[in-house]
Amino acid sequence: MDEIKIKTKVIAVEISFDFTTCAVVDLRGNILEKSKFPITGNESISNFITELCEHILKLAEAHGGYESIRSVGISAPSSNFKTGSIENAANLPWKGVIPLAAILRDRLGMAVAVANDCHVVALGEQAFGTAHGMTDFVVITFKHGGVGSCIFTNGFPHLGNNGFAGEVGHTCVEQGGRPCGCGRQGCLERYVSVKGVVETAKELMATTDKPSMMRSIQNLNAHAITLCCEQGDEMAREVYRRMGRVLGAAVANYASILNPEAIILTGDIVRPKEWFLDEARAAMEEHVFHNLKGKVRLLVSILDESESELLGASALAWSVKEYSLFK
Repeated sequence: MDEIKIKTKVIAVEISFDFTTCAVVDLRGNILEKSKFPITGNESISNFITELCEHILKLAEAHGGYESIRSVGISAPSSNFKTGSIENAANLPWKGVIPLAAILRDRLGMAVAVANDCHVVALGEQAFGTAHGMTDFVVITFKHGGVGSCIFTNGFPHLGNNGFAGEVGHTCVEQGGRPCGCGRQGCLERYVSVKGVVETAKELMATTDKPSMMRSIQNLNAHAITLCCEQGDEMAREVYRRMGRVLGAAVANYASILNPEAIILTGDIVRPKEWFLDEARAAMEEHVFHNLKGKVRLLVSILDESESELLGASALAWSVKEYSLFK
């Protein structure tokens, strides 16, 4: 009887606005090798796919070829797992609907899955991170300047009828509030994203004459505000406290509707948690349904931010049904 060959590695791909990163990941979540190339110069989707395939095949060949590589998992903004497509991405150069999973499956001859970054990061948290062992949880991501989320119920992601469930960043937290890029006003994203934090800082500086290191920074950003917090700037810390109160009230709604075991925060905004997390937890407890007080944890991801999306993409790759032209 012929021995059955078990494939022990997958290819994980993270498509961001600036670069695409590919990696070989083994069964235990070890990233064995990476390669990276810029989006600039690949504004044509045909050129991009050609270069992506070259990187995937080079990594596969260096790690046992098709006999060892099971599948490919891809994280990309505005992607839909149900269709395997990037759909109308606002900040990528390729417009319209790009059936990426189908194209790559035909080019590579192996199984390919595509999902948006929130879905992928949540898979990584379940497989390797803070949500390991949980079945009902929410992951909220602060990435690419925005806010998104993925909901897990009974151990599986809830993607919604059309695959776009979890757009918490575009839920209204203030009627007639700050204008949002989606065309509406008062969206959560405009208050708790990296851009929202900067806007809060500017509003706060405009309404008081109290001294702050932020006033001398020409191109103020969230990272600079965090550095000011670390140097003891009280006004900068108040910016994050305000952010925490808005976030806590918003996630209380999520907690009341879904009754998850935990809500897990990950991404750009995690570093200054020392100055917003207590406020967020207090606001969540204040606004959550009374039977859920003290029963839903608000946590911060334990995963390395530089690897979380690749680990999630590897988990996505393992979840797709195996297929190969080269068995």
